[in-house]
Amino acid sequence: MERRRPPQTEEGWYVLHDFRSIDWDTWREAPERRRSRAIDEGIDYLASCEAVDDADAGESATFSVLGHKADLLVLHLRPTLSDIDTLERRFEHTALAAFTERTDSYLSVTEVSGYMSEDYFDEDSEVEDTGLERYIESRLKPDIPDSEFLSFYPMSKRRGPDHNWYELPFDERADYLSNHGEIGKDYAGRVTQIISGSVGLDDFEWGITLFGDDPTDVKELLYEMRFDPSSSRFAEFGRFLSGRRFPPEHLGAFLAGETVPQEGDGSGHPHAAGESGGHHGDSGGHHHGGDGSDSSGRDDAGRAHGGDDEDLRSELEDMGVYAGQPHGEDVHAVVLYSAADSDELFEAVDGLRANFDHYDTHVKTAVYEPRDEGSETAVVSLWDTERAASTAAGFLADLPDIVRQAGDDADDSWGTMGMFYTVKPDHRGDFTSAFDDAAGLLAEMDGHRKTDLLVNREDENDMFIASRWDAREDAMQFFRSDAFSEAVEFGRDVLADRPRHVFLA
Repeated sequence: MERRRPPQTEEGWYVLHDFRSIDWDTWREAPERRRSRAIDEGIDYLASCEAVDDADAGESATFSVLGHKADLLVLHLRPTLSDIDTLERRFEHTALAAFTERTDSYLSVTEVSGYMSEDYFDEDSEVEDTGLERYIESRLKPDIPDSEFLSFYPMSKRRGPDHNWYELPFDERADYLSNHGEIGKDYAGRVTQIISGSVGLDDFEWGITLFGDDPTDVKELLYEMRFDPSSSRFAEFGRFLSGRRFPPEHLGAFLAGETVPQEGDGSGHPHAAGESGGHHGDSGGHHHGGDGSDSSGRDDAGRAHGGDDEDLRSELEDMGVYAGQPHGEDVHAVVLYSAADSDELFEAVDGLRANFDHYDTHVKTAVYEPRDEGSETAVVSLWDTERAASTAAGFLADLPDIVRQAGDDADDSWGTMGMFYTVKPDHRGDFTSAFDDAAGLLAEMDGHRKTDLLVNREDENDMFIASRWDAREDAMQFFRSDAFSEAVEFGRDVLADRPRHVFLA
């Protein structure tokens, strides 16, 4: 008898959804001093959890549950079961616990599986890093999004006489999940998720937690997925519970029946527009997420953290070179390079951009085509927040034929200098001619590897230069040169705005 091959899995943090109901009769009848103590100790407990004072890593969040199934949800993610166990028992020692009753809970552990990438689990295989490792890390150790709305439900794969998921060959299961994941791409920037496995830990096989600022986005995603065979034939669902996130300091307002978060006081929970969305089920799928930094200590824009970056910016500033980020000091850039056909790439980017545009944190996403046929096309995405840029990087990493992300190969060379130029239309030819002259000079410089001029396919006057050097000092020699000073002076005549020099890798 043939035994079907299960996917390999890797586990990360443990997850507890702790649902509580308030004994409202007891609460109303309790003396004020007892209620005040319960509020104070409840706030201290919840705030301590969200600050992760109890462990080296993790996440926690507090939600007001909608409907009759519960009143309060405390969501915990921690590295060990011991951490989760301790948090449960600590709550029971607060004065607030006496007014609550646990109505439900769900225990699971974050996971990734071989449906996503079999090479990741193959010790003999070299996985080309195009954001996959960062995405996997974000799945195993996820941030709880700052979205207002949450929907949680458990699910299992069907094992019936007509449709049995576990009787399907591996490749067929992987295809189902891949097609299922394509639906989630349409909800990028609107819905994000945490998928956690619960085989042997709780009643179902997975726990799915979806987050979004608009509940109807979650509803539409789930409704559309109902028609996909991965759900219609093979999925069985438990009950759904929904909630609204609020800061721990608003616990008193929550118990008093007031609006939470309270508007206008500046302390409501921030909504991190630009969080990612995706599909769910059996931990298969595509990349959409990241932790915002890689092992080289650089963020998703490729900028080095700490003093080195500041020293570099200061040195350039002393030379009269603006070394800020594009479009302002607080914008975060993600740049990826693709070997795909430009038209195919643009179509995919345009679909993502339509969803990115739902959020105020999205500044710009564009495709830049190289003038050199031997170079890759670049996708540049700019965001107001590092978290939003990090999440967008995960979605962008799933674009066709991505070969690298700026910053991923920083150990091999000192970073790509990205210079964004808005050229006056009448001087576009002057600018490209000047670039060709500069490229000739660069080719003769020690430590210079390659420089490309890329043009926004939607705006020929918007250009992006990417250069790569053996080391930082090699690049700085160029910026200290007379040739670069002349280029800066030339730019004042032909550019519509001052250039933004961005350290991308």
